[in-house]
Amino acid sequence: MGEADGLRQRRRVQPQVAADGGRTPEARDGSTFSGRVFRVTFLMLAVSLIVPLLGAIMLLDSPIDPQPLSFKEPPLLLGVLQPNTKLRKAERLFENQLVGPESIANIGETQDDEPACGRPLGIRAGPNGTLFVADAYKGLFEVNPWKREVKLLLSSDIPIEGRKMSFVNDLTITRDGRKIYFTDSSSKWQRRDYLLLVMEGTDDGRLLEYDTETKEVKVLLDQLRFPNGVQLSPAEDFVLVAETTMARIRRFYVSGLMKGGADLFVENLPGFPDNIRPSSSGGYWVGMSAIRSNPGFSMLDFLSERPYIKRMIFKLFSQETVMKFMPRYSLVLELSDSGAVQRSLHDPDGQVVTYVSEVHEHGGYLYLGSFRAPFLCRLSLQSV
Repeated sequence: MGEADGLRQRRRVQPQVAADGGRTPEARDGSTFSGRVFRVTFLMLAVSLIVPLLGAIMLLDSPIDPQPLSFKEPPLLLGVLQPNTKLRKAERLFENQLVGPESIANIGETQDDEPACGRPLGIRAGPNGTLFVADAYKGLFEVNPWKREVKLLLSSDIPIEGRKMSFVNDLTITRDGRKIYFTDSSSKWQRRDYLLLVMEGTDDGRLLEYDTETKEVKVLLDQLRFPNGVQLSPAEDFVLVAETTMARIRRFYVSGLMKGGADLFVENLPGFPDNIRPSSSGGYWVGMSAIRSNPGFSMLDFLSERPYIKRMIFKLFSQETVMKFMPRYSLVLELSDSGAVQRSLHDPDGQVVTYVSEVHEHGGYLYLGSFRAPFLCRLSLQSV
């Protein structure tokens, strides 16, 4: 044996070191086993939490029983509907001194007070200097502000054609003060549950007529989905009624050759209409309680054909919580006497004007009511 062969035989064998990419089978098996244990444990924990939660949700009652509704694609916000910031030029009046001044300030500090104290929603000036008021819970009133006298004309406790009036909303009156046309938004839901009424799509709303001389009440239109604002035409030959849930305005003829007939005045509006009031141009101002964005996402349009999602939402969340997810986009439309959109006023983020319910034109200004904001707004027409 040579010297070189002896050195090779005496050379120490170096231990093998396994790199990360070449772990021994024993190490790989241990790591794989630990990962499996973690995944199985996590999955079992998730299932143990989710299954009881889903079971509880299934057992919970939903306050609404919505039916699927179908809408056309909302109109594009282009041309006369092009977004702008004109409503931001308005000034706030009586800030933090009012609570939801839809037409006038409401009575009561909280929603719990409403059924007992009342909630005036619509107000109109009569021919003799008195005011006619629609109270959501109490009915129709005539108020003499000079003598501070209040007269109940029609109580909500009186059933009309076998159905109670749970949500008296708006009214419009003839120039002679004899006929009052008004809406009862629902026989089921009260004003404080207006979001449930919208989400359920209940079709139990009505347009009614009250004769101040004979005290007679007639149902003019039935099976409406949240009938809201009403407005007589300048010629007093028809009444417009906003059908809020359906994003449209209907027309009922009260005189002339078309008397007793009804049709659509305008449909597929870019928002959900609230009150309707006359404009100096001979058309109508309409406040939008919520917008249907296009381009963009309209939550109410999305949910309209998915009643199961609506049920789930109101099993888990209150109306107040759901309202926090509603966009604060404010929109006002001026319609022509034929229903065409003449112009639109916007506040895309609700920075100044929020939750518009009514637009009242007077003396070169627009006075903007709201169903939630603690203030009124006033906008100079010269600025827009």
